[in-house]
Amino acid sequence: MKRRTLLLLLLGAGAALAQKSDARVVRITARKFEFSPAEVTLKSGEPVLFELSTEDVAMGFSAAQLNLHAEIVPGQVTRVPFTPGRPGRFEYICDVFCGEGHEDMAGVINIEA
Repeated sequence: MKRRTLLLLLLGAGAALAQKSDARVVRITARKFEFSPAEVTLKSGEPVLFELSTEDVAMGFSAAQLNLHAEIVPGQVTRVPFTPGRPGRFEYICDVFCGEGHEDMAGVINIEA
């Protein structure tokens, strides 16, 4: 019985990893006081995995209209899975105060049909 349970757990974990590997990886780097790239284009229905990083200070990533929020910690990669649902142009901002110039730190996510 224990072997069967372990096998099912391993198969489930393998399936989850396979699904994640199908997602397109989109890397965004935050640095005082900009995101790079500042504009990202995605396709509606295509799963993506945002990989967010910074080397300066703690930053934030928020695309409120898409219900995306994450804290970006220096020296670590923050992963945020996302599947765009509706086409449009959506702003993302740094929502953690990172110094003078913070209020201009923004980017755009374009979602195509």
